[in-house]
Amino acid sequence: MDISVIVPLFNEEESLPELHAWIQRVMNANGFSYEIIFVNDGSTDNSWGIIEELHRKDEHVHGIKFRRNYGKSPALYCGFKAAKGDVVITMDADLQDSPDEIPGLFRLITEDKFDLVSGYKQKRYDPLSKTLPTKLFNATARKISGVHNLHDFNCGLKAYRRDVVKNIEVYGEMHRYIPYLAKEAGFARIGEKVVHHQARKYGKSKFGINRFFNGYLDLLTLWFLTNFGKKPMHVFGLLGSFVFFIGFIALISLFVEKTVMLFNGEYGDLLSNHASFYIALTAILLGTQLFLAGFIGDLISRSNPRRNDYQIEKEM
Repeated sequence: MDISVIVPLFNEEESLPELHAWIQRVMNANGFSYEIIFVNDGSTDNSWGIIEELHRKDEHVHGIKFRRNYGKSPALYCGFKAAKGDVVITMDADLQDSPDEIPGLFRLITEDKFDLVSGYKQKRYDPLSKTLPTKLFNATARKISGVHNLHDFNCGLKAYRRDVVKNIEVYGEMHRYIPYLAKEAGFARIGEKVVHHQARKYGKSKFGINRFFNGYLDLLTLWFLTNFGKKPMHVFGLLGSFVFFIGFIALISLFVEKTVMLFNGEYGDLLSNHASFYIALTAILLGTQLFLAGFIGDLISRSNPRRNDYQIEKEM
């Protein structure tokens, strides 16, 4: 099979028939063998009923229905797991991503041998309140991830070699950083294609301003997991040892100073009357706790077997 198109969605009943017809038209015009996988992320409207109807009329259409809303990353994870195409293409269901871009993305993967190609919506039809934070977010993501040639990490329109989606784990809200995940998994040929961005035709955006704050937190989490996720002792143990050493040296200095005073017949104040005594003790305790956190982190690192356990109500 040439292409798997994965469409995660939440309450997009108005756009689904038009999106399906558009994808179908592009595929037939180019002679692609394909499948369309709609992942219904707990929609409360009639989205699943429409997907079932499309499935009855078109053998290329498949669907996955979550029992509740999990988010875009779980939807992509399950879509990736089900995909059978040599090239996997993801797009949003709101008609802002154009299926006319599919042939170009397909050629970049199959002929130019990219592992992953991300869309770049150079001209956007979003308000300034959304575009400015997006630019800042992407600049930060480029700096931290080391993927310097992408302008839009979070563009829903992307193409992948099948090996990529089968060897990366998308969980939580990490869909924003799939290029970063792919790079860390050894898929370094990452490209970009300028794509057409259309104004939203139906409904309204499902994402609020909080996604930008969550995005930064997720980026820091991913950076930490990438660098220290399999070796937390290297960061916590080092930091804990350093803090412990500082506290221990400070405490020894206080004891030596007190011993010298007593040897010279000077009694002075009790050590417990000095703030530095408690600071040194706190540093020792904090260092010990950090060291233990690293040790425990090493024991439980990436050991949760239910991280990607989602309740799927129906699948077809």
